[in-house]
Amino acid sequence: MKTESRSRDPNNGLITDACINRVTLINYVTRVHFGFGAIRELPNELVRLNFNRPLVVTDNGLFAGGISELITRMVPSGVVFTNTPSNPTEQSAKAAAALYVAEKCDGMVAIGGGSPMDLAKAAALLVTHDGPLTSYALAHGGLDRITANVPSIIAVPTTAGTGSEVARATVIITDRGSKLPIASPHLIPKTAICDPELTMNLPSQLTAATGFDALSHCVESFCSSIVNPPAEAIALDGMIRVVRFIERAVNDGSDREARWQMLMASLQGGLTFQKGLGAIHALSHPLGELGVHHGTLNAILLPHVLEFNRRQVGEKVEVISRALGLKDASSAPDFFRELAKRTRLPLTLSEVGVTESSVSQIAIKAEKDSCNATNPPPLTASEYEVIMRRALS
Repeated sequence: MKTESRSRDPNNGLITDACINRVTLINYVTRVHFGFGAIRELPNELVRLNFNRPLVVTDNGLFAGGISELITRMVPSGVVFTNTPSNPTEQSAKAAAALYVAEKCDGMVAIGGGSPMDLAKAAALLVTHDGPLTSYALAHGGLDRITANVPSIIAVPTTAGTGSEVARATVIITDRGSKLPIASPHLIPKTAICDPELTMNLPSQLTAATGFDALSHCVESFCSSIVNPPAEAIALDGMIRVVRFIERAVNDGSDREARWQMLMASLQGGLTFQKGLGAIHALSHPLGELGVHHGTLNAILLPHVLEFNRRQVGEKVEVISRALGLKDASSAPDFFRELAKRTRLPLTLSEVGVTESSVSQIAIKAEKDSCNATNPPPLTASEYEVIMRRALS
């Protein structure tokens, strides 16, 4: 009997001949302390990594809200940098790097959500690497320009969404005004301390937005064109956790199980980053230049991108749908849209201030974004315009 060739589009199936014949690098390197009380491991990790005078990167809101006491107790020799913008900028990274050098620091501790962690990575890069951050952006071929000569980082997340504590990427608004991903295995934190207790006071709206950030990481990495079955398994498990527990965490911030599960899903989303993201993030990066929360943008865009990509990744969307207990793949976009509605997030770009006048320019930037390369398949600016117009209303 003649065997039918399996040379389908590699994005359309779960595994194909093209996938089998491709060599893939799989690398998970961060040491993770996870669970209630994990923060008690921070002093031990400072000793293990020989941090005698670390720069502690956080933000003003967290510092005023009680993190200052934790820093004083856990990192008594630390030098504190609190001027982290909600969307980290190259200018703020330069300021943190200058403080690091002036105070003769010997490592970094990032405490907060994605913003302090991203800022710490960018600052660590600038401590030892010359030139503007644009030269290290993925879109500009910067991956190979980043060497191992960067300060080590300990990451302590206080939100459940970004996954930056185990990820190789940082996203920064450069001096030119572009929001660009910079990535290197040398930027991955050496240690992540994930204590759900630090997320217990997160407001419900931020719980929802950061939760959808984690969800979008898992969905996009699962569907991306890169071959990495371990990452896909992690991504699928992360999706299930978010769907099961996000509403509980939003409706009752004191729910310890829900907070644990959401922080684990966030970490899982970060672990899957190396498989690549896609059109959601290719759009949310330039849209973030407008000042809109990253996770909120991802929640709005997720159903529209999934609908647009489904013709290429139908079998993968079927797997997602079965895992989430949906009737078929066609119901997945509406399922995620309804989940966003139940967690009281905006459903359209218009609701967060995006207008028709910005569509063309955002679409051009999305096509050039490094995340577009792993969307199944990469999209053109005109296709991004279609998605944005659908998401506007």
